[in-house]
Amino acid sequence: MAIIALMKEPFNWDNYSDQPALLKDREYKKMMRKRQLPSLLKTLLTAIVILPVSLIAMPFVKRKTIKQEEFISLGVDFQREPEVSLELLQDLGVKNILLRFKLWEMQSLEELASFIEQNQERNITLKILQDREHIENLSLLRADLSIIFERLGESVNTYEIGSTINRAKWGFFSVDEYSRFYQVAFTLKKEKFPTLTLIGSGIIDFEYHFTAHTLFNFFAYKYDGISSLLYVDRRGAPENTQLGFALSDKIAWLSTMVWLSPKTANKIHITEVNWPLQGTAPFAPTSEKECVSEQEYANYMLRYYLLAFASQQIDSVSWHQLIAPGYGLVDNRDGIITKYIAFETFKYMLQILKHAQFLRLDIKRNYYILQCLVNDKLLQIHWSLIDTTLQNEEFFNVYDRDGNPLTTKTLEITGKPTYIYIKDAVQ
Repeated sequence: MAIIALMKEPFNWDNYSDQPALLKDREYKKMMRKRQLPSLLKTLLTAIVILPVSLIAMPFVKRKTIKQEEFISLGVDFQREPEVSLELLQDLGVKNILLRFKLWEMQSLEELASFIEQNQERNITLKILQDREHIENLSLLRADLSIIFERLGESVNTYEIGSTINRAKWGFFSVDEYSRFYQVAFTLKKEKFPTLTLIGSGIIDFEYHFTAHTLFNFFAYKYDGISSLLYVDRRGAPENTQLGFALSDKIAWLSTMVWLSPKTANKIHITEVNWPLQGTAPFAPTSEKECVSEQEYANYMLRYYLLAFASQQIDSVSWHQLIAPGYGLVDNRDGIITKYIAFETFKYMLQILKHAQFLRLDIKRNYYILQCLVNDKLLQIHWSLIDTTLQNEEFFNVYDRDGNPLTTKTLEITGKPTYIYIKDAVQ
């Protein structure tokens, strides 16, 4: 395994939760934000104009055609149990993966290239993670991006440039700083690597004032698609609201801004989302208050994917990630590989949705029915936020959340989704 290079002070990486540690130097943060005041004001002014306009335009945005075989993606740490990861990916049947590469660990590039070579039959997104040194030294950024692009080329289907740009601990203190960062990658593409696909923006959570500024500015670049880290875990269930917006509403608003923006192709990739698991500190990326049980985790994950799929606006959702004790599908503490409940949930969901043609989503009194065609068979996926029952009809062929057949006369419809095939249904 490659030697780990440390981030420059005052930034530090937390290997437990796979993210930068909290930035504790308050004076440094205050100084940096003061320097970026002009950009922060631009963010405010842009949001004042764009957010209301995009809200008004929401009803006019039409659904687009989603490639269902590319919709479900999975994050993989190429340095964590790589051989086991390959076996697990094969078990799941995953065809789309997202890898993360740290610019401050350029010495691990060959290790990454080797892992990519072992996954050449899969579609690969590479999330390039920044540090403060590469943000401040754009010449260094250009040199290292050139090395990455030259070495990996089109073995990577999509390059995500930067991540989590609205959190100071990740190194950026303004959208303008990020725009200058992305501009380097875009210029390189134009000059030397015209066939590469670059996506960006990288806003985490429901902070669309920052998103608006990444989509509407005067920098001379374009995105081949927008990346978003649209977490909703702090609200609990994906149907729960924040300022009146549930996940479906947040997706609709984001897709409207993308549709209006002259800077991007009409593609949206959710490149990171998960829920933290109870009792996994210090591996959980949040406090225990936000953590959920294994059962809730599996239910929320599936419902997140179903709601995103039903929007027909999201091109891919990448679950973060395969092996991670605090939030992944698999626990590897003490060198023991243990599949969480959600592993089978993900596996069955992938098996179904990669062949699904969306028809409609019906919602009535907190009861959800997603209807789609799977291999020319009508499939309904039911779940309810208020526990209820449903008669198991003779023309039903029913499976639970994890693909186990259900033959009981009465079906319990809860927050745990149920797959119901309608026998002999007329298409």
